Amino acid sequence: MEFCPQCKSMMMPKDGMMVCRKCGHKLPKANSESLVSKTEQLSRIVPVLEQESAGLPTTTARCPECGNNVAYWWLRQLRSADESEVRFFRCTKCSNTWREYD
Repeated sequence: MEFCPQCKSMMMPKDGMMVCRKCGHKLPKANSESLVSKTEQLSRIVPVLEQESAGLPTTTARCPECGNNVAYWWLRQLRSADESEVRFFRCTKCSNTWREYD
């Protein structure tokens, strides 16, 4: 990184010269100087939803698929704020998910 000897602002490469972004002072660019920018994609591990279910509260609700009477539940606001929330259920036995509108 090169700084302007006159105003101490950062200089940028332009047309084989180093040019000050603030005052326009120019210096010849040395052959050894180069600008390299590298970016790298980071991999992320996304948690699986089944592991999340263990932290949800349970209630008595009959599963339409297997007939089990215990289900996890949670609320989500799917529409505008002036409409009621939707209650979701997930069966603790077969993991079937269904919703209940109020």
